Amino acid sequence: MKNLQEVLRKEKYKKINFKVSKTQHLLIKATINGVSGNFILDTGASNSCVGFDSIEKFNLKAGKSKTKASGAGGTGMMTKIAKNNALKIGRWQTEELHLVIFDMSHVNEALTQYKAKPVDGIIGADILLEGKAIIDYYNHCLYLK
Repeated sequence: MKNLQEVLRKEKYKKINFKVSKTQHLLIKATINGVSGNFILDTGASNSCVGFDSIEKFNLKAGKSKTKASGAGGTGMMTKIAKNNALKIGRWQTEELHLVIFDMSHVNEALTQYKAKPVDGIIGADILLEGKAIIDYYNHCLYLK
């Protein structure tokens, strides 16, 4: 069998390394609107998101949203939405990222309790689907097309 990396390179996939935190989360660096941040790569999150405290950091135009967020931290959390943002992960990029904005303090509190660094947000299934993602857990690599 051919080397996975060689096969994916021929198929125009871009390789992005990630780290595994003390809490077993997959951590990835990304830039939103030209500003770098730290994110959890979460296949179980339907949408990519950032915390309310990151609106200014990433130069987001936050609009109203009727959607309520839910996840490990609870349900029915108020959200905002920021549409058409530029996202770059490694050499892969999109100009049409819609971000859900919600209170991520519970996520970062949990991380700091385990002496892990806080994150700016979550890269979710919306990006993984758009980029036709392949995750190589063994080699700690994400491939996006």
